[in-house]
Amino acid sequence: MNTVFIAGHSRLPSGMAAQNMYETLTITAEIDRKYGVIVAASCTLATEHGRDFVQQLLRGYSLQDGIDQPVKAIKSHYMGKASNAIISALKDLHKQYELYLEKKNENAHK
Repeated sequence: MNTVFIAGHSRLPSGMAAQNMYETLTITAEIDRKYGVIVAASCTLATEHGRDFVQQLLRGYSLQDGIDQPVKAIKSHYMGKASNAIISALKDLHKQYELYLEKKNENAHK
């Protein structure tokens, strides 16, 4: 398999529909192992439309290039109450990706 599955998490603001189902927002991403490109993404927003929109925003970004561009995309195109939670979960996902790379590099040198 040429992809890896990584998740990032954050707390949801109070008063959101998704908060009735989940206390945290989770973004999951299937990421190409070689280039770090987000092949597919999902999140725990309450509506299917919101989940699809976030997937469309994130697909195609390479985590090897950092997280600034996907964060800009969220800030520019997502105007919902969960935007800060999405950004936090995305930053956590990137951190998990970096930990994955460290572990992968450690194993390559053994």
